[in-house]
Amino acid sequence: MRRTIAAVSALVVVLAAGCTIGKDQSGAQVGEGSIKKIDALSGAQIRVSSKEFDEQLLLGQIAVVALQAAGASPQDKTNITGSSNVRQALTSGAVDLYWEYTGTAWISYLKQTKPIADPQAQYDAVKQADAANKVTWWARSPANDTYALAGNPAAIARTGVKTLSDYAALVKRDPAAASTCIGPEFKSRDDGFPGLEKTYGFDLPAPQEHLLNDAVIYPTVGKGDTCGFGEVATTDGRVAGQKLVVLDDDKHFFPTYNPAISIASAVAQKYPQLEQVFTPIAAKLDTPTLTELNKKVSVDGQKPADVARDWLKSAGFIS
Repeated sequence: MRRTIAAVSALVVVLAAGCTIGKDQSGAQVGEGSIKKIDALSGAQIRVSSKEFDEQLLLGQIAVVALQAAGASPQDKTNITGSSNVRQALTSGAVDLYWEYTGTAWISYLKQTKPIADPQAQYDAVKQADAANKVTWWARSPANDTYALAGNPAAIARTGVKTLSDYAALVKRDPAAASTCIGPEFKSRDDGFPGLEKTYGFDLPAPQEHLLNDAVIYPTVGKGDTCGFGEVATTDGRVAGQKLVVLDDDKHFFPTYNPAISIASAVAQKYPQLEQVFTPIAAKLDTPTLTELNKKVSVDGQKPADVARDWLKSAGFIS
């Protein structure tokens, strides 16, 4: 009887072990769901990177956990400050992959001046052009994390501004009422404030331009004492959390910013199976989903790794 119980117990242990792929960054077990272990990825040390803001940290952790579920041994190289720096890390061979935005690549890296309105056409153009830089693009998400300007409700009610054309008119009419908080990267990017000023024909006076860390912009605009308006990312959960009102880009200046896997071509060629890991994940990351996940990190204070694991589990990708 004891031998029978021992044998059954051993079988249970073996079966449980067979369902477990490994552990994520927090030490939690990662098991198979719709992502199955891929023998060719076993032990592959894929270096996953990201930029420094919450959405990127979240996307980076989604990639890390997904790779663990597929049997790889990913290295966490996330949290690099600045788009140009993480891009340089990819093209120099310091990292292997990260989620990049189609609009960012098109304007900032590929130096194109006119965005393509259709998201799929924009993605296809980026994918084709970036091949020359030995960068491969996979798994476009339908989420659009585009730049925008937003105002707090009091500023909107006081000025009547609803569109970026309205905002441009306010800058010309009453610059003090158009005080605006912007981040360092947005201040210098071609697809940021300089291009916005050129397209909409305004020049915000320096005293009304407040340079802040991106994370600080949301609560500052929410309070409204320093800035009535500010730069935001449309999928950031803090937009709703601070009750900010996004201004309509009526001249369609900002391109589409779909996150997609940006991977060194040599790594893509070595591990083509990675594409089948990320494509179904990207398909489920629509704008409402990504916004809600961002809120869990930026507003609710949850760790990106926890949010990533919980979402992948709830979506059936892992167990």
